[in-house]
Amino acid sequence: MTTPKRHTNLIDEVNFAKATEQGRRLLARGPLATAARYEAGRIHVELNNGCAFEFPVEQAQGLVGAKVADLRTIQIQASGLGLHWPKLDADLYVPSLVKGVLGTKQWMAEIGAAGGRTTSAVKAAASRENGKRGGRPRKSDDLQAA
Repeated sequence: MTTPKRHTNLIDEVNFAKATEQGRRLLARGPLATAARYEAGRIHVELNNGCAFEFPVEQAQGLVGAKVADLRTIQIQASGLGLHWPKLDADLYVPSLVKGVLGTKQWMAEIGAAGGRTTSAVKAAASRENGKRGGRPRKSDDLQAA
C-alpha cells in the first residue's frame, strides 16, 4: 500500500507578502488597460491614464493568423495588467505592450530578423555606398574584449 502524498504549501507567508506588495506596486504604477477592441487588423487599447495605443495583430505573439471573430473577444485581466483572447488562449502583458514588446524575447528576435531580411532599393543603395567605403568596419580587439 502506498502512502498518500502530503500537501505542502508552494509559497510561505514571507514570499506571499512580498508578491502581494509587488503586485500592489505594479497596479499603482500602471499603466492599466481599461478597454480593448479589435479594429481593422489592429488591437486598440485604452489606458487608465487617458492614453491609448494600437498595435498590428500580425506582429503580436499568439494573434498571428487568427480569425477576426476570435480577435474580437478580448478580456481585460489582472486588474488591467493583461489582455486575454479566450478563443485563442493568448495573453499579452499591458506594461510590455506599452513598451513595444509584443511577445517573448524569442518572438521579438524573430520579428527583428524578418525585418533584417527585408530587401528594398534604398537598402541596396545604402549597401553599395557602404561597400565603396570599404564595407562594414572590422571590430577591434579592444571592442571585442569589452
